[in-house]
Amino acid sequence: MLCLSQSYVLQFNEGKPFTLEISVEHDDCDSYPNEDSSERYNLSVSAGQASLNAETVWGAVRGLETFSQLVYQDDFGSYFVNKTEIEDFPRFQFRGILLDTSRHYLPVQAILKTLDAMAYSKFNVFHWHIVDDPSFPYQSRTFPDLSSKGAFHPMTHIYTQSDVRRVISYARLRGIRVLPEFDSPGHTKSWGKGQSDLLTPCYKAGTPSGTFGPVNPTLLSTYKFMASLFKEVSSVFPDSYIHLGGDEVDFSCWRSNPDVRAFMQKMGFGGDFTKLEAFYMESIMNITSALNKTSIVWQDVFDYHERIPKDTVLHIWKGVPASYRAELSRITKAGMRVLLAAPWYINHISYGQDWRNYYTVQPQNFSGTDEQKKLVIGGEVCMWGEYVDATNLTPRLWPRASAAAERLWSDEKQTFSVDKAFPRLQDFRCKLLRRGIQAEPLYVGHCKHEYQGV
Repeated sequence: MLCLSQSYVLQFNEGKPFTLEISVEHDDCDSYPNEDSSERYNLSVSAGQASLNAETVWGAVRGLETFSQLVYQDDFGSYFVNKTEIEDFPRFQFRGILLDTSRHYLPVQAILKTLDAMAYSKFNVFHWHIVDDPSFPYQSRTFPDLSSKGAFHPMTHIYTQSDVRRVISYARLRGIRVLPEFDSPGHTKSWGKGQSDLLTPCYKAGTPSGTFGPVNPTLLSTYKFMASLFKEVSSVFPDSYIHLGGDEVDFSCWRSNPDVRAFMQKMGFGGDFTKLEAFYMESIMNITSALNKTSIVWQDVFDYHERIPKDTVLHIWKGVPASYRAELSRITKAGMRVLLAAPWYINHISYGQDWRNYYTVQPQNFSGTDEQKKLVIGGEVCMWGEYVDATNLTPRLWPRASAAAERLWSDEKQTFSVDKAFPRLQDFRCKLLRRGIQAEPLYVGHCKHEYQGV
């Protein structure tokens, strides 16, 4: 689809075609976008014609998006595009949106619409937090009971293999990578419904209480199960990255279980449960390394001083600016690559224009060398699903996420004025409405065509 045509004719006025010629240096149409894909492009617009040059098809996709946003319409319905020369490339290679499909199931159509809006803002990674405590909607070929017993509903609230392929294909055509997350050992309550003996039995007063905690890290069967599951996930999701979670592990259940305590003594961990989590996460990362996947994990894994492969990417989600800047310094000083999400938890809402806070984030503003700053590979906007489903996902996400998108794409020095960004973001929000994305208003005002796409 992306490489079939070398020119695109846009009829600005009857009888006067406007031609956009596209040239791509590398024919990578059949591949998937990856961490090294160039998104650089040059766009030249002059009277009656324009030329778009890119190293890859992914750069051409970004350039076409820019061109589409340069076209505007006057009050009489005529279309115009201004003469311009643009040389453009992203500041960060990883510019993500996280959707949580466990706390509320999101229909495939809602995910596809989000991918459309992501492409309009030049996001290039869809982080699919597909399963968690409340539900397991991913329908596994190898372990079908995980969704048949762990989803909210085994038929209506699942993602079939066909659904997943559709999302991956739809994302690819928009230059978007799909990063799956299967978070463990915590956040796994829904897993236990379809996989017996996976979760740790909790004890009370020396006897099993009937409740379960995190994944049981003491059993060989746990690692056999995880190896089989991740082998499947690695074949279903083509991206070279996989997110393994590793956050918010509650140690109280492990502490209550006599078998876990005995295992810790045998391993020489004493009473330090961070060592037990480290043992578990290292084992899981070894599984994914053997599948030639690069692991992404939440910052907790680094904070517990776990021995993690040097190519692992750490994901910062905690804290106010002072604390996440300190974490950026610590992680990059250790030579590890890092993603920043902490300032972009966009599921948190407040009255007023909170997009201004997202716009003024400085991902490389921390104490460290130039080499350390280069280890910040990008950032991510997170939309956690406690209070979000398909009814309010789009207006809660857009256009607020677009403020972070510009911070991650554009040169900070050229785009740091919030006041200059405001009219552009207002205009962009109106474009989103015309394209059928129900983006919420930034402030008082109106769009010329605000009810056409609603």
